[in-house]
Amino acid sequence: MSGPLVMAVPSKGRLKEQVEGWLAACGLNLVGASGARGYLATIEGINDIQVRLASAADIAAALLGGEIHLGVTGEDLLRESSDFAQKVILLMPLGFGRTDLVVAAPRSWLDVETMADLDDVARLYLARTGARLRVATKYRAQARGFFARHGIADYRIVDSGGATEGAPAAGAAELVVDITSSGATLAANGLKPISDGLILESQAQLAASLLAKWTPAQTAAARGLIRILEARARGQLHAVVGWPSAQEQTARTSIAPFIGSGGDVEAGRALVPIGRLFAAMETLSQAAVGPVEVRRPTYVFEVASIAGNLLEKALRSRRRSPDRKN
Repeated sequence: MSGPLVMAVPSKGRLKEQVEGWLAACGLNLVGASGARGYLATIEGINDIQVRLASAADIAAALLGGEIHLGVTGEDLLRESSDFAQKVILLMPLGFGRTDLVVAAPRSWLDVETMADLDDVARLYLARTGARLRVATKYRAQARGFFARHGIADYRIVDSGGATEGAPAAGAAELVVDITSSGATLAANGLKPISDGLILESQAQLAASLLAKWTPAQTAAARGLIRILEARARGQLHAVVGWPSAQEQTARTSIAPFIGSGGDVEAGRALVPIGRLFAAMETLSQAAVGPVEVRRPTYVFEVASIAGNLLEKALRSRRRSPDRKN
């Protein structure tokens, strides 16, 4: 894959709005290259990145197939590939697009609350009917892995062509494995999540394909983009605290316990995690340090890029792998 770095983002729905809002907050504005209804875009001011708009499912498939370099999609879709860790690296959880992948049973099954209960019911159902419990799902690999970890074997998966949660009411299945954000849709269909049936707490992820062909220029473009995204996230988590130069030594001593691994202290200022800010202000006040100025930075750039380093390490490892495909 030559040319610019190729990154895909969702083309519709709430996730599209959230991704565009996240990028805009990072100073990265998407500009449609093919009009409002097009499926190609660019990032304003950045010429070496091509942005494709696609469905979340298509983005996951393109990442797993090495057709794009970077993509934003749901973790649940990526993990549906049993060997996804050899194909994709998760670079950054985005904190939105949250859904839970769960096992759900009919609410009328009053004695079924846990996966152990479900195992008992599955064995009894097989003994009584000669058939295995049917589990409707679009997440076959994750369902199989989860059931295996719980030692449940007396079931079979049936494809859910439409709305998965409606399968039990339609007589097409006894159980479902499906995503839910609030549980309201499950409840509306007479279903309840199994108490220990949480398979995955999913959210939108910035991910990179390990199967794509990466040139040095594309790797550099990815690293530059990642540094911006990391700096914006770091800026949201920190405040810059400043004090009078005459009180330097007292201020440095007082604020040092509140810095943590993500902070920094320089002459007249410190970078303090937001969660420790008010406690730090109280300690400075008790030490008679003031007036103290607090500012929220837009970006905080570090010398090292955690996600960028992870990507480069994974790509180097992939290139050394004897069974790699490209």
